[in-house]
Amino acid sequence: RLTEQQQEINNLIQRKNAVDEENARLKNEFCNLNQKFKDKSQELKDTEECAQKKEEQNRLVIKHLEEENKGLNTCCADLLNDLEKLRKQEAQWEAEKSGNDARIKNLETDLAEAREQMKELRSICSNLSSQVAGKQEELSQKDCDVIRAKKELQELQNLYRQNIEHTAQQAELIKQLQALNSD
Repeated sequence: RLTEQQQEINNLIQRKNAVDEENARLKNEFCNLNQKFKDKSQELKDTEECAQKKEEQNRLVIKHLEEENKGLNTCCADLLNDLEKLRKQEAQWEAEKSGNDARIKNLETDLAEAREQMKELRSICSNLSSQVAGKQEELSQKDCDVIRAKKELQELQNLYRQNIEHTAQQAELIKQLQALNSD
């Protein structure tokens, strides 16, 4: 009977030890879970703060984008006005271009006529150049004739001078002979 009680006490002690171990394990698990809860609570708090900051940032971004959108709408209106002005200007330029094209066509016709006239004038110039070349040839020949005549004249002048000198000498000799004759 005592042995049974001893055995039962031992069983109870073992169960108590097992329960104590289970309690220690549960306490440890509770501490871990409590720490996780605190961590998650802090994380939640941080996340909420972050979300709040993000929301504030988003509000600022939205405000900024709305202002930017307002500016862009103004810019679009200005660009549309500019486009309208440019379209009017383009229409005016088209009208001017049409007039200029007609003028260019007239100028091209005038240019073609002027080229034709130049062609005719070149032909006339060519003929005149041929005539001038012929006249220059004649002139050159006349120059040669003049040079030849000048040489002949020079020779005649030299002969004349010699003749005068000779006549003067003869006159002197005649004088001397007359003087001798008188003596």
